Order: sequence, then C-alpha cells, then structure tokens
Amino acid sequence: MALFITFEGGEGSGKTVQARALYQRLSRQAIPVLLTHEPGGTRLGSKLARWLKWARDSGISPLTELLMFNASRAQLVEEVIQPGLKDGKVVICDRYADSTTAYQSYGRGLD
Repeated sequence: MALFITFEGGEGSGKTVQARALYQRLSRQAIPVLLTHEPGGTRLGSKLARWLKWARDSGISPLTELLMFNASRAQLVEEVIQPGLKDGKVVICDRYADSTTAYQSYGRGLD
C-alpha cells in the first residue's frame, strides 16, 4: 500500500522523533517503508541544505532561498518519493511543503 506521510511542526516539536518511531513500527511489522527528510534526503538536497544553513547571513534573497528549497524538493520527489510510492512503500518525510509555507512565505515575507 503506497502512502505518503509527512510530519510538520516547529523546531523541537518532535517531528523527527515521531517520524522515526513510525518508521521503526512499520518496519517491525514488515511493511515496506522509507524514511526521508527535508531539506535534504538526496545528495543534491544535502548540499543545498548545508549551503542554505551557512548562507543565512550572506544576504541571500527570500525568493532565491525559496527556489533552492524547491530545487531540493524536486530532486527528493524524483529520486526518493516517487520511486518509493511506485514500489508500493509507505514514504515518511520529516518536513515537506507546509514547512515552506511557514518559513519562506510567512517567515521570509513571500506571497
């Protein structure tokens, strides 16, 4: 049964803990499951995430930041999420689109 589950919430709210707990529980029940995260989850995504974390003080524009996060997400969808779902796996993602709305839209003032 292919299913896409995301965990969203503020910093320190337990997203990672809950995502890992669900992954472990499904794994113990022999349910095909994949655990990933944003930003990152792919080689390109990890590089972009690392760069964005260190570039916060570099004057990067909010739009550029948004586009970089979306490039990371596009790679994650192409490399990890879609193949996992096509294989009938439950794909669990620690953060996804709601985080973009919170951090880039509200946090950085983008529409």
